[in-house]
Amino acid sequence: MTMETQALETPRKSGNKHLFVTALVTTIFAVFFSLGLNHVEGEAYGWISLLPTALVLFFALSTHRTVEALVAGTIAGVLLLDPTQVIEKFIGISMDVMMDGTIAWIILVCALMGGLIAILEKGGSILSFSNMLVSKVKSRKQSMLMTFVLGLIIFIDDYLNAIAISSSMKKVTDGYQISREKLAYLVDSTAAPICILVPISTWAIFFSSLLEANGATEEGAGIEAYISAIPYMAYGWVTLAIVVLVALDKIPNLGAMKQAEERAQNGQVKPDGGQDIDFSGETPQKTSPTMGLINFLLPMVVLVAASWYYGIDLLAGVVVAIIFTICLYGVQRLVTMNELFDSVWDGVKVMLVPLATVVGGFMLKNVNDSLGLTEFVIESVAPYLSAQYFPALIFIITGGLVFASSSSWGTFAVAMPIILPLAEQLGVPLHLTIAAMLSASAAGSHSCFFSDSTVLSAQGSGCTAMQHAKTQFPYALIGIVATTIFFIVVG
Repeated sequence: MTMETQALETPRKSGNKHLFVTALVTTIFAVFFSLGLNHVEGEAYGWISLLPTALVLFFALSTHRTVEALVAGTIAGVLLLDPTQVIEKFIGISMDVMMDGTIAWIILVCALMGGLIAILEKGGSILSFSNMLVSKVKSRKQSMLMTFVLGLIIFIDDYLNAIAISSSMKKVTDGYQISREKLAYLVDSTAAPICILVPISTWAIFFSSLLEANGATEEGAGIEAYISAIPYMAYGWVTLAIVVLVALDKIPNLGAMKQAEERAQNGQVKPDGGQDIDFSGETPQKTSPTMGLINFLLPMVVLVAASWYYGIDLLAGVVVAIIFTICLYGVQRLVTMNELFDSVWDGVKVMLVPLATVVGGFMLKNVNDSLGLTEFVIESVAPYLSAQYFPALIFIITGGLVFASSSSWGTFAVAMPIILPLAEQLGVPLHLTIAAMLSASAAGSHSCFFSDSTVLSAQGSGCTAMQHAKTQFPYALIGIVATTIFFIVVG
């Protein structure tokens, strides 16, 4: 076949594939509609509650369209809930998600973090920081280890970790022909897995409050219970070990990562479809490289300090950091005030697709909650649980639920009232139960292709969420298997 013929055939084959996918999805929708019509109000949905998530996985893997897959899954769930009011239900779920306090927090944090990164880019500060790292890093392995070390340092929140480190390390890793997918893996693997191991992170604050709210500990003692479980949060520890071995080239490139690295070695570090958060190419001439470095580090210090001051609240931290950075750059007259304000808006625009993915994930979670997915799965396996295998099974089951819903926090708000009484009834130590749940939360978030940390790590690194998820999954799977073995042994 000639090159010209191939060029003509490729779009046709691609179109046929998408036509097939569309036809199949339509057929599945029809099945959902029929099931919904035959469903008796008040009756448990049972295994049918698994179907919307199955559709999302199929749709996303077939088309590599994440947001559309989540919307399709949500619509499928709405068809199950009430096929006579699909539009009304869909709009209602959309409004509920957008008005939820947690979602509003996530949207503001991610949008403003994009704005802050854009200001740092515009002022040349990220370039100065990257140039400093380039001068210190002397090898490919060192560049990957440096990414790992920065992930350890920025532990207060996985959002901050994902966006700030990926944006500042791209120039360093590009110089050693490291694919953007591998950069995203290194960043993502030091986000949630690190945050669960630190008792002063947003994860620790949230989960310790859940423990107290569910009566697992007395009021004010939740953080102590959390700390006692940290040594047993195996997924975090195992993932850190895997990242170090990957950075040292002791673990080879696996699956799609091998293809990405081969492409990078041939000169294309950024995959097709990947977009950079990039708003400037040169450090402003009015500042020295040293001052440029200070202009990067000071806003980061203010961001972390303000977040800490306001009770580990990254939203408060990023607001203070943006105000501080605008004043800092304005006094030095690095760029005009109009350019600074425009940069904030440019940063917000860049985050629109990641935010749409996160919102879509929460819409799917809303549907899954209405269908009783979490309760069905846990209650289905409850009769088969034993004290010995309880931590391992809870890790696998709830990790799968987090993977299916993308909600590493919301899933446990629903699951914890069921899991904790089961653990107490079986005599499983509280620290093992907590460790299994936190490991599951991190593992599900780490492996899910539409979770917030996955999407933000991909966006900051310059690849799509699906490209990142496919290359990361083999390493996440190693961590999941090792963690399951650990919980079987200690159980």
